Amino acid sequence: MKMVLIAPRKYVQGRGVMTEIGSYLAMLGTRPIILWDSLIKGLLGETVLQSVAAAGLQPIDVPFGGEATKEEGQRIIEIVRQQNADAIVGIGGGKVIDIAKAVAWGAGIKLMTVPTIAATDAPTSAATVWYDADSNFTGFECWPFNPDIVVVDTQVIANGPPRAFAAGMGDALSTWVEAEASYKTRAMNIAGGVSTQAAMAIAKLGYDILMEYGVEALRAVREKVVTPAVERVVETNVLHSGLGFESGGLATAHMVANMLSNYPECKGLMHGEKVGFGIVTQLCLDEDTRVDEMHRIVDFEIAIGLPVTFADLNLPNATRDQLRVIGEACAGPGSLCHNHCFKVTVDSAIDAMFAADALGRARKAAAGIR
Repeated sequence: MKMVLIAPRKYVQGRGVMTEIGSYLAMLGTRPIILWDSLIKGLLGETVLQSVAAAGLQPIDVPFGGEATKEEGQRIIEIVRQQNADAIVGIGGGKVIDIAKAVAWGAGIKLMTVPTIAATDAPTSAATVWYDADSNFTGFECWPFNPDIVVVDTQVIANGPPRAFAAGMGDALSTWVEAEASYKTRAMNIAGGVSTQAAMAIAKLGYDILMEYGVEALRAVREKVVTPAVERVVETNVLHSGLGFESGGLATAHMVANMLSNYPECKGLMHGEKVGFGIVTQLCLDEDTRVDEMHRIVDFEIAIGLPVTFADLNLPNATRDQLRVIGEACAGPGSLCHNHCFKVTVDSAIDAMFAADALGRARKAAAGIR
């Protein structure tokens, strides 16, 4: 049984590092594709382009099409070939970055990721999550290598939406919960082996940082300021979570979250918000979960505004029939739920979702929240 850990070649984080993007990009090539949407270009374009020009590069500006579809990836691969680009930098959220990863591997060029929100661990990972044109989850694909360079400007992150920052904590919070579950069965990770002790330690570190600094960091982000707590949580949301989930393992939390993406009522939710409810579901499913730890995690999610009830998911009147598609996916072939040390059935997955809703309502009531 082999152990495998994967990671980016270089990770750079700090206030103002966006101004250094050109010097890092010059390590990868001279004709980089800059993939971003109009909003991000409007906010950061002057800073990025000045840095790139100062490095003597010849950038190729490519607007992102809006969704992480395979067609969008192929469109940009054609641009790479036509323009003789030798690198690509994805600047923005998880979907822009996921497409940049797919393009880099498909076109055989170097890759830099530059997240503008700390909402997911996409910037450090070697995976692309695919959607169709209607934003329905269709699957994910794992590339042979992680990004060459990841650049994270914490002032840019702090200037972003607090909701996205909280969603990133939801995604990161699942890392230890799922890695621990997967380790019990020595389940195969995305990296192509079983987890190393290093990956497990990183996953647990991320969990501990969130529990200690998460609420304080969110308070600072609401004021658009960078504090030590913000730096710690950004590192957890982006780096610890990325290394932990790929080299640790996934389980029910992400399986439920991925399937919730296909419900029209959940289209307005961010990935980490859906993962938040998936975490509570997994805790209610796993017989090894301690009640005190379950309450601690749910109370933390409530404190940072993550969904813990059906009503939070815009599914206030959810029925077993409505949730059966999730239960069937959880129990079906290829499910991440098979990484548990117990069998997950259609009914046990649905039962866990209803138990999660009841627990979320109870903990909200205890906190005086309707």
